[in-house]
Amino acid sequence: MSVSGTSGVFAREFDEIGRTVQVGFAGGRVISVSFPGEPPADADGDHDLLDRIGAYLDGEREEFPEVALGLTVPTDRREVLESLRSVPYGEEVSVSQLARLGGFDPDDADDLEVVTGALADNPIPILLPDHRVVGGPHATPGDVRSALRRVEGV
Repeated sequence: MSVSGTSGVFAREFDEIGRTVQVGFAGGRVISVSFPGEPPADADGDHDLLDRIGAYLDGEREEFPEVALGLTVPTDRREVLESLRSVPYGEEVSVSQLARLGGFDPDDADDLEVVTGALADNPIPILLPDHRVVGGPHATPGDVRSALRRVEGV
């Protein structure tokens, strides 16, 4: 999928989650995913990534591995969020397991704070699938998280 140079906001309503998926791009990289009730009036609804998200919500196995992300978070949180991409479709991990995946010590309170903070502030849900983490905070709203888990059979 070529999104080289793409910038702007794209959004489309999806019945499968009862909400809109809004994706923000800057310089061809996804910088945000959110779930407003309705698409913003100035958002374009036509984008290949929204097509792929729609196919994913319809049950097509998709993990979006090649989608370029533009994370603007501290390095330690970036390590946590990027490790979410290694959690396979249809599987789940605990916060402790995610900590280990990201190179953190799950027995260290400061490390766990980094992990839970990264999860709570995840700017790119779906592409960084915090819905696959059990027992932690999530940036994905609860109703959307439940729908995504149903889609993946988790």
